[in-house]
This record gives sequence, structure tokens and C-alpha cells, in this order.
Amino acid sequence: MILEILLDVVLPIFVLIGLGALMQRAFRLDLYTLAKINFYYVTPAAVFLSLYHSDMSPELLGNVTLFYVLYILLLYCVSMLVSRKLNMSPGMRAAFTNSLILDNSGNYGLPINNLVFKGDPLATSLQALIMSFQSLVTFTYGVMSVQRAKSGANLKASLIGFLKMPVPYALVLGIAFHWLDIPLPEFIGKPLGYIADSMVGIALLTLGAQIVKYPLQLDRIEVYFSVFLRLLIGPIIGFMLVLLLGLKGIPAQALLIASSMPVGVNTAILAEEYNNEPEFAAQTVLLSTILNVITITIIISLAKYVG
Repeated sequence: MILEILLDVVLPIFVLIGLGALMQRAFRLDLYTLAKINFYYVTPAAVFLSLYHSDMSPELLGNVTLFYVLYILLLYCVSMLVSRKLNMSPGMRAAFTNSLILDNSGNYGLPINNLVFKGDPLATSLQALIMSFQSLVTFTYGVMSVQRAKSGANLKASLIGFLKMPVPYALVLGIAFHWLDIPLPEFIGKPLGYIADSMVGIALLTLGAQIVKYPLQLDRIEVYFSVFLRLLIGPIIGFMLVLLLGLKGIPAQALLIASSMPVGVNTAILAEEYNNEPEFAAQTVLLSTILNVITITIIISLAKYVG
């Protein structure tokens, strides 16, 4: 079972990440443009269609929302406890917390979900919802935490940054079109389908190009704490919440896998943008993504027994 998952799900993901890394080495790809293609072109189409075709009930939507809120709060508490025990500076504490609560649910999580559940609309819509919640946390708490550590928080700027992203609107429209049973014209549905079909290849190429710019260094103890908590404690918290909320079947499996993602690239982007522990953030992204080959394989193999 584990070997099958490794060969059929995990290794294809890392082959595509590796190709992205090779292309970045060979051609110095424009990462800014790649990020814009993902955020404003591919991901909104995938999110809209997954929710439009899903059969997520209002009750399930509420449970997923509650799961995510509790998941982030518990990770935040763990982060505060560990960072205080290690006597981290305010800037380091902000970077450390971001490395735990900002995971790679988008350009890594969506492809993983797509391969594990073979494009099942319900599973995809669950991951899309988690990704949208991640965007909200990234552009509110994530931004404000590093701003506060450097020069004071700015809630208005953070909210404006979040509202400029199309993914939340795609999510709301997808849910609205689905619940109101609004037919999607073919001249709109087909182009959206073509765009969404490119998601896996483009998202993972982008991820490979992003992480290759950071050289691997193994001399910071905080990096190991972050990666351990992100890859091991995160899934444990996810598993406990699935049991607590009584989730079953695909929702339980999808949320457990979603709680097992590596540190998000946005962690490094925010750290670099505000010059707040950029080296630490880059190392957590790179190391957690590499080690996730092992942890995500195990979690996927165990997920079938959940619920």
C-alpha cells in the first residue's frame, strides 16, 4: 500500500517539482509572473469548478470551517508555547508561528488532493475551501504578525491585500452557482475546464522554481522544531479534530491529508518582503517539502482508515 501511494501519488508530485527546479536553474524563470498565473488564472478556475460541481452540504461547510478555525488556533497555541520556551525574539516568534499556521495548501495541497482522490469534486472543493481560509489567514494574521514585529500592524492594508485576490470570489461564486443551481454556459464552462486541467502541472512547476532559489542549510535548531511541528504535530491535531467533529469518509480523509502539508511558500515570501528572518523561513519551506515525501506517504496510507 505505502509503495503504491509513493509511486502513484507522491513521486509524480516530486517529479513535477523537480522539473520546475531544473527549469529555474536552466532558464531563470520569472517567479513573479508564475505566481500571478497561479493566483489569478489557474487556481480561481479550479476553485470555482470544484465548488460548482461539489455536493457539499451547509452542514459540512460549517464543520470544515470549524475544523479549520480550531486547527489554526491549536497550532498557534503550540507555536506560542514553543517559541517562549526557546526565548525567541519577537521577529523570530512571528516567523516561527507563520511557518506552522501557513501551509502549502495551494500549489502543493491541491495537486496532492487531485491525485489521491482522482479529481473527486467533493474532495477538491474541501481542499479549495481550506486553501481559501489559508489565503485569509496569510493576508491578515500572516502579514500583520511580521509587520508588528518590524514596524507595527496595519489591518487595513492586510485586508485590502486579501480582497485583491480572486480565489475568495471564485469560492463564493462556485458555492452560489451550485446552491442556486445556475447552469454554466458551455462557452464559459469549457475554458474554465481547460484552465483547471492545467493546475497540477503549472502549480508544481511554480513550487519547484520557488524552492530551488533557497540553498539548504542545516545549522538552525528553530528550523527543526518548525518542521517537526508542521509535519508531525499538525497531522495529529488534524486527526484529533476529525474524531472530535465526527467526520467520516472523504471529508475526514481530505481534511487529515490537508493538515499534513509542508510549510507554505508564502511564509518565505512574507519573511523576505518584510526582511523578517528570511533565511529561517526559506529553510523551513525547503526542508519540510523534502521530508514531506515520507510523511505525506504515511498519512495518505493511513487516511483510508479514518472515519
